[in-house]
Amino acid sequence: MFPLWLRELEEPLVPAGLYPDCVRLCDDPAGAIALVQLLPDLNRLVLGHLVHFLQVFAQPVNVGRTKMDVNNLAMVMAPNCLRCSSDEPRVILENTRREMAFLRLLIVHLDTTFLRDVL
Repeated sequence: MFPLWLRELEEPLVPAGLYPDCVRLCDDPAGAIALVQLLPDLNRLVLGHLVHFLQVFAQPVNVGRTKMDVNNLAMVMAPNCLRCSSDEPRVILENTRREMAFLRLLIVHLDTTFLRDVL
């Protein structure tokens, strides 16, 4: 249900204006984390909560039961957070790999402790 909600947002969790930077920074942990700071406040909070949940889900004790490691989680969730605006199949395919890499970076590297003070 949550992935569907994300996909149906009028503006994706990562706004279209930041999408090119996301795919460009897919191999740069520091750049990806800095980009998260540029998101509108609400988007940053929702993405932070999502990444925190995925970080918990990606812990070895959970992966042993679910078989959903960080790569699988990124593959499933990236299309719900980022939207490629191109209609060209080659661009979409290449960007899909980069979208997954970007989300994987966030799952592995994003410090979500800032959320403790939110709720």
